[in-house]
Amino acid sequence: MRKLRTIEMDRLTVEEFKQADKMPLIVVLDNVRSLYNVGAVFRSCDAFRVEAVYLCGITACPPNAEIHKTALGGEDSVDWHYFASTNEAVDHLHHEGYYVYSVEQVEHSTKLQRLHLDASAHRGYAVILGNEVKGVQQQVVDSSDACLEIPQLGTKHSLNVSTTAGIVVWEFARQLML
Repeated sequence: MRKLRTIEMDRLTVEEFKQADKMPLIVVLDNVRSLYNVGAVFRSCDAFRVEAVYLCGITACPPNAEIHKTALGGEDSVDWHYFASTNEAVDHLHHEGYYVYSVEQVEHSTKLQRLHLDASAHRGYAVILGNEVKGVQQQVVDSSDACLEIPQLGTKHSLNVSTTAGIVVWEFARQLML
């Protein structure tokens, strides 16, 4: 097997990306402090044509050299919006008709492998990813429609937020786009 060269991968330009159909998913970052995590989330969102990223609270916004270091331009292709609070973003999403999931370990959470999305429902979805230490704020969990949880089998109780984003966005893409 021969590795493909970048030119052989037929990737979209930023302009083509902006015009392309997007996955009906918005990724919300709830007070994510690491700019490298923010950048990595943008990169994953670019890979799966996510509709937008909402940056909330202390989460840094582009342009920023540290975000760019891991986003590698994903911050230029993926639309993003800043909200002073994550609750403000959730209120906006609900007003726009999105079904909002927090990705958090809570009572009665839906395990990611049991998530069933309806690609024909013509509705948008949002997933909220929390702070590296505190997770998604309780008041944000309370205002979400449901919670998703990635099952873990080891000794640790959490994954890095950018790793979580990749796993969750992939599952949405698998069900809605692929």
